[in-house]
Formats: sequence, structure tokens, C-alpha cells
Amino acid sequence: MIDYKQIIQRNPNKRFGKPCVRETRISVYDVLYWLASGMSVDEIIYDFPELTKEDIQACLAYAADREHKLLRA
Repeated sequence: MIDYKQIIQRNPNKRFGKPCVRETRISVYDVLYWLASGMSVDEIIYDFPELTKEDIQACLAYAADREHKLLRA
């Protein structure tokens, strides 16, 4: 699994502290929603060229890790 901690960041002054990709205003939720809506990784990158495939993988890894932590609680 990719180490998302270098890519996914929280900033209380940006998007109400939601986890976002690096210094962008693109949240993990945004990326997951686009994927769930049927957009491909290439389509997302075409629409948001500031993102990389690694950024999208980091969003997935973040979501998987969060889900895993919820199940253990």
C-alpha cells in the first residue's frame, strides 16, 4: 500500500480541515466520488492536471486505512 501520509494533508484553514491532496483544495472525498461515479483515473487527471496517479492512489490508500481503523474500533 502506498504511504499516503506525504500526499494527504489536513489544513484547518482549507476545506474546513477535510483531508486534501497536497496543497490543493481537492479533497479525498472529491476523488473518491469521481471514481465511484465512473470517472477513470485518466479522466480525473485530464480534468485536474495538478493531480497525479500517485495522488489518486494515495486517496484510495487513505480511505482503505481509515476503513480498517473503523473496523478495529
